[in-house]
Amino acid sequence: MTVDIVIFTLREGSLQVLLVKRGVPPFEGQYAIPGGFIREDESLEEAALRELHEETGVRNVFLEQLYTFGDPKRDPRGRVITVAYYALIASDKLSLVAGADAAEAQWFPASSVPPLAFDHKSILDYALERLRNKLEYTTVGFQLLAEKFTLGELQAVYEAILGRPLDKRNFRRKLALLGILKPLREWQRTGGKPARLFRFAAARFEKLKDKGILFPF
Repeated sequence: MTVDIVIFTLREGSLQVLLVKRGVPPFEGQYAIPGGFIREDESLEEAALRELHEETGVRNVFLEQLYTFGDPKRDPRGRVITVAYYALIASDKLSLVAGADAAEAQWFPASSVPPLAFDHKSILDYALERLRNKLEYTTVGFQLLAEKFTLGELQAVYEAILGRPLDKRNFRRKLALLGILKPLREWQRTGGKPARLFRFAAARFEKLKDKGILFPF
């Protein structure tokens, strides 16, 4: 029994996923999603959190169970069932560390990855679909941002996850109507006109969610 963790972040304006180059057979020298076997004294989530920390150096980030993959032929070593998770990490919290069985860890655009070991491409595709679907009814997009952010940074997150551009005025109009952002008396200098900083208003969001209001962009 193993766990695999699809780790997403926002880098260079695109949604990126962490991959490790395997240093041992099978698929030695090929990229894969970080993961490993579950220890006898671990729960599934404990194993996922351990693997996440070993590969990124971070704790206390968004982590959610994704799906269980159990095709009998998914691992040439024998019958191995994996429970997949996905994690979202703000780029300012990253500190990559390749695990013991990995030659290197590297970020790739989620839409353009090299050939992956095992069935990891299917796991990645499933995670991307889940992430895009959750944009409409959860705070998942905010997990890729720092605590304080500009509207431009927030729009960049949505565009990166959805894989398409959004109309700036329409995006900001919808945010204003929802009222889920708290404007701060702080500004970020970007070389041009200073951009106002905001913080996510979690209480307001929960009230809207209880009413069944979605957030389609």
